[in-house]
Amino acid sequence: MRVIRSKSTRGEGCDWQDPNSEAIWVDAQAPTESELQALRARFQIHPLALEDALEHGHWSRYEQYPAHEFITFRTLAQPNGGDEFTERLSLFLFPGVILTLSDDGASYLDSVWELVGRESVNTSLEVAYELLDEGSQTFFRYIAAFENGLDQAEERIFAQRRNQDAQEVFERKHRLAQVRSLAAEAQAAVSLMNRHMTLDMADQIRFRDVLDTLNRATLRLDGLRDSLRGLLDLQLSLQNQRMNEVMKTLTAVSTVFLPLTFLAGVWGMNYQFMPELHWRYGYAFAWASFILTAVLLAAYFKRRQWW
Repeated sequence: MRVIRSKSTRGEGCDWQDPNSEAIWVDAQAPTESELQALRARFQIHPLALEDALEHGHWSRYEQYPAHEFITFRTLAQPNGGDEFTERLSLFLFPGVILTLSDDGASYLDSVWELVGRESVNTSLEVAYELLDEGSQTFFRYIAAFENGLDQAEERIFAQRRNQDAQEVFERKHRLAQVRSLAAEAQAAVSLMNRHMTLDMADQIRFRDVLDTLNRATLRLDGLRDSLRGLLDLQLSLQNQRMNEVMKTLTAVSTVFLPLTFLAGVWGMNYQFMPELHWRYGYAFAWASFILTAVLLAAYFKRRQWW
């Protein structure tokens, strides 16, 4: 567990327990019960907001409470993640103070932490913008990895490596639907935040930028969903084409053997007066007839491109 850490957004050391401190970022990762009690004692955290922040797997949402603004932001932990492929960060915005709460932090948390105190990141709302903006970028990292995997899957399909291709496509489709849902929820949360918070023009522009990033991510994910559907249609079309080629070959072979079967049936009849049966070259004549008929039919099918 990482202990609670705090930092002045003006680049100076501070103590978040000091009621006179301003412009502070407090980061609590996997806090213990005693640490939660200290946070509740210092800040007027609404119980419902804290309950949502501590609930595992809670979706992205924004809510305005009397003492603070609250947003929980759920993004992607890694592009090709396994079962636990999401991460969640909860932000409590007090006047001049931002409190972040998470289970094990977020992949982008440390990079934003290093920006705090610099000239471009001086206020709690600027810190919130950096956190939301970095979190939004995780969707684009997933999109880039997904597009690369989509190209590889398409190459395998054209290379006729058919084993488990359909299963892979359906797995990708299921994961893509989950990511699309996460992006839509994050987009809705930031949209509500931008609509209901009292912001100056500079902060409005910043949070609109985050909203635009999530809008573009959602559109890209919709495009990937269409591409994945097209890939599945392509795979089914190629399989039908291969099946048609197999059926055409089998039909041609059956057609070649049809007159041979007829000739064999004729000469296989047990009639007494069949001159070929007693002819010295009858057996050779039968084989020559078989071979000549098969070659002529095969050449005809090849010329007509039926085979």
